[in-house]
Amino acid sequence: MGKLAVLTLLGAGLALIGERFVAFRQRFNTLREVEPVEYPNCHLIEEIENGSEDIDILPSGLAFISSGLKYPGMPSFAPDEPGQIFMMDLNEQNPRIQALNISDGFDKASFNPHGISTFIDKDHTVYLYVVNHPHMESTVEIFKFEEKQRSLLHLKTIEHELLKSVNDIVVLGPEQFYATRDHYFTSSFMIILEIFLDLQWTSVLFYSPREVKVVATGFSSANGITISPDKKYIYVADVFAKNIHIMKILDNWDLTQLKVIQLDTFVDNLTVDPDTGDIWAGCHPNAMKLFMYNPEDPPGSEVLRIQNVLSDKPQISVDYANNGSVLQASTVAFVYKRKLLIGTIFHKALYCTL
Repeated sequence: MGKLAVLTLLGAGLALIGERFVAFRQRFNTLREVEPVEYPNCHLIEEIENGSEDIDILPSGLAFISSGLKYPGMPSFAPDEPGQIFMMDLNEQNPRIQALNISDGFDKASFNPHGISTFIDKDHTVYLYVVNHPHMESTVEIFKFEEKQRSLLHLKTIEHELLKSVNDIVVLGPEQFYATRDHYFTSSFMIILEIFLDLQWTSVLFYSPREVKVVATGFSSANGITISPDKKYIYVADVFAKNIHIMKILDNWDLTQLKVIQLDTFVDNLTVDPDTGDIWAGCHPNAMKLFMYNPEDPPGSEVLRIQNVLSDKPQISVDYANNGSVLQASTVAFVYKRKLLIGTIFHKALYCTL
């Protein structure tokens, strides 16, 4: 009986591993290639060479871009250089990009920016919240944007035991935000095992000076997050599950799920067109090329637009797609008055007029 039990357990274990391997192969489809969908009036932003992972644009047309992310398992063209925040004024006829200076007293050498979100107070002061990974930890940095000096004044570093493996952020008010946690574990081996087993242990957090809590769970890898124009709904991208969760904000800041929009691509960051309410998503059509980077056969880029988000049948369209010959590993797309910015994890950024 002892040997039979061992053999039974071994067989069950091998069957489970086989099933998870097949599921893993299906999720990380290595054969899917994109059909090109490109705008005629696009050009790469030459000053950005090491990524443009997240983008946020103010109602005034000032765009902030995080660059230089170093992330486990991802390529980096400048692994020894600190990250930067760039700015563009999209009201200019030929927008120029500028790296923003950061005030002294902040550890600029270890700056590793990831998701970003802006907030404008009643006095029209602009604040930039940045997910930072100094030494591969996770913090949220608060900066005040000084427009005349075109610089960032560092105000505060937020740390908390729940703010681990943070990916993206959306600010609701002063020191009040939702954030996604894209991995439950922090060690590289356990992250790989977590992905392989599809544990769905990642979450969305709510942070305020008075309360920090988990408000939504059950994601394979919670990634991009944004808010609807009416501030009633939160949209969360689950990159490995290839879907977007539509969630309603409750009075106590908890989130309740309304629906899931299933897609055929790995969804990264999300933005919302403030005029139409459409979701724009930067996506990875072939994740295996991303994790096994080959400059001769690079990962492609894909941008989806989701219209009528809250309806029974949202309309999903591919608004940009490239096989990597122009843009590699797109993460985010943001529309402002017929102008489109597309960012990437480690590559360049694309500027288009629509």
